[in-house]
Amino acid sequence: MNRTISSITLLLLAFIGIGATYLVQRSNAPQIAAEQRLIDNRKLLDVIPAESYDNQPLEQPLALTDIALSHSTLAGGYRATKGGQPVAVLLRSLTEGYAGVIELLIAIDANGKLLGVKTLKQTETPALGGVIGDWPNAWLQAFAGKSNHEPTTAGWALKKDHGQFDQMAGATITSRAAINAIHDALRYFDEHRVALLGSGA
Repeated sequence: MNRTISSITLLLLAFIGIGATYLVQRSNAPQIAAEQRLIDNRKLLDVIPAESYDNQPLEQPLALTDIALSHSTLAGGYRATKGGQPVAVLLRSLTEGYAGVIELLIAIDANGKLLGVKTLKQTETPALGGVIGDWPNAWLQAFAGKSNHEPTTAGWALKKDHGQFDQMAGATITSRAAINAIHDALRYFDEHRVALLGSGA
């Protein structure tokens, strides 16, 4: 009899424990999800300084048109603002590398100058083109401050192609793909500036 009572007591305690855990998880789920979104956003948006904007760019994607560009395709766009004024546009760009598609996040300030570039996805050869996926990335940082016209169109190429930029060691195709995609994005920004920056510009 005592054994039966003990078993029932243990069973009830287990049910109470499981129920309490479930209720705590349910009540904390929205806060946990919100915090995870902030972490994900920060990881994606670390191409622009956190103090430079006060909105949630990823929650208000831009409607892009004419997304098939010369060397790449745009997969999405976002606007970062501060005090209602546009400070940057972020464009997700897909381009064909050596081993597959490379997805870049390209941040451009309101004046059309490049703020930063981050690789979101890539399948390039490790230790060669695959280093484009490193963050921070010294090679990609070399493009900061450039614009559609600085350098000239001819300058937006590798030095071995009579352009202005060094290549990643042993990764000519990957380097060309990234340079072309970045220049595509800057050109797209210039051609769609009003729509991308919005009425607050």
